Amino acid sequence: MNGGELATLARADWIVLVGYLLAIVAFGLWMGRGNRRVDDFFLAGREMRWWAAGLSVMATQVSAITFVGTTGQAYTKGMSFLAFYFGLPFAMVVLSLTLVPFFYRSGVFTAYQYLERRFDSRTRTLTSVLFLLSRGLGVGVALYAPSLVLSVVLGWSETTTILLMGGTTIAYVAYGGNRSVIWTDVVQMALIWFGILLCVGVAISRLPEGFVLRDALALAQTTGRLETVDLSLDLTRPYTVWSGLIAGMFLAMGYFGCDQSQVQRYLSGRSLTESRLSLLLNAFLKVPMQFLILLTGVLVFVFFHFHAPPLLWNRAELARVERAAPAAELARIRGEFDAAHHERRQAAEAFASARHRGGNVARARDGYLEAGKRVEAVETEARRLAETVTGEPYNDTNYIFPTYIVSQLAGGLAGLVIAVIFAAAMSSLSGEFNSLATASLVDFYRRFVRTEASDAHYLAASRLFTAGWGAFACFVALETGRLGSAIEVVNKFGSYFYGSILGVFGLAVLTPWATARGAFYGLLTGMTAVFLVSQFTGIAFLWYNVVGAVSVFLVGLLITAVAPGDRPAGAR
Repeated sequence: MNGGELATLARADWIVLVGYLLAIVAFGLWMGRGNRRVDDFFLAGREMRWWAAGLSVMATQVSAITFVGTTGQAYTKGMSFLAFYFGLPFAMVVLSLTLVPFFYRSGVFTAYQYLERRFDSRTRTLTSVLFLLSRGLGVGVALYAPSLVLSVVLGWSETTTILLMGGTTIAYVAYGGNRSVIWTDVVQMALIWFGILLCVGVAISRLPEGFVLRDALALAQTTGRLETVDLSLDLTRPYTVWSGLIAGMFLAMGYFGCDQSQVQRYLSGRSLTESRLSLLLNAFLKVPMQFLILLTGVLVFVFFHFHAPPLLWNRAELARVERAAPAAELARIRGEFDAAHHERRQAAEAFASARHRGGNVARARDGYLEAGKRVEAVETEARRLAETVTGEPYNDTNYIFPTYIVSQLAGGLAGLVIAVIFAAAMSSLSGEFNSLATASLVDFYRRFVRTEASDAHYLAASRLFTAGWGAFACFVALETGRLGSAIEVVNKFGSYFYGSILGVFGLAVLTPWATARGAFYGLLTGMTAVFLVSQFTGIAFLWYNVVGAVSVFLVGLLITAVAPGDRPAGAR
């Protein structure tokens, strides 16, 4: 493949992909049959086993972004993103000991119901609004990622693919409810793990003869792509050990402990012990999963040293450039790109040869790095040409892995890996649509619109909320492609909200004397502090979670101390 040419799916790939989609939708509909009560639809009757709930928690969080965005992130910037997850295992332990018992014993449908019992109605309402806004934006990004796969494979517009994926998922979620979501997640997580191991194996097997895995890792290390431990204390650096352990832990506690899309999964457990075990399963599996996915992106980077990559990964944008750019300038850039790529391949082979035969490794490494810089310079020039032609910012990080799949995998493997991406997309979207509908119904509709109605009425309303949030997600997805790496975008969205929400729950659980007034105004202060930090400092986005949580907690305690008149009777 070169010059933007892209292989299409073979018949075997289509059979695998279509067969999977039909099977998983049929399975979801079958497992979701018999919903009669709101408790069935939202919490699966509170009868799920810990491993099923745990896999569903993981599946809701592991969206198609994990494959499309994370692999592209590793291709371009390396494995430093792994630091993002360093704090997650610790967060799972903390949540299992703190928030999970409070939620489970209170018998709530949403996490925000607990805040009304502990504080007051306005704190619950504001927190739920923040969840709906943050998760509504996040699910739009999660919907955008799989649309990339369809647009690359089928040559459709992103608008068409977004609406197709969104509409299919809306119908599936609206019928099945949480029981359907959880059991399909179990199947999909098994497929996802198989797909991860398959991608790593294929990437290793496609290395050229005589170029072994340790050579590939040596190349990646030379470019800095294997660096995962950055001990820098610079808060503007996004992925350091400290941002991962501290800020990442705050983000994980905010997401897994206060986001309804996660809380709803483990509240479906049979007992408090099983709800705790569902989170601890994620503490054990999440970091290894992310390591393997990032490693796949790095291996794809090495793979394209020995196979010609396209000038631009987004073939639709490449076609626009080919039509509108000056022919002479485009031909010059193509020529320089081909020459630079050929030079880099020779330099990579020389580097491996020096390592095997005891040559001058340092000189070979320097030659390889110089050749790599020339490739990057031409790639930068090509992207600038695309921006000149289109008049828009150009970022094709999210197109790298889909292009690799459809151009390099054969014998049904491309269809299988694309099915894995669909599995991740459907599991994430289904859980999030279900949780958005739950919060909308329980925290607003049933409180302010129809306080008394039958379960049949509330089930119908829930399905309407599902459709409404699905439409909103489609709108967000249509705008996401301009924002860069999908995996970074979705976590930036969350980091604006999760810290402040976590701070409110911290006040509720850790300080029995905190007042409703302190919680409400502390939450407003936390959101304001995050906004100011994001606008007027260069602090990396992960630290927004710490800023929000600490601001809410400290201001809440200060207001409680200054105006203690509305002290609650205590948490229930």
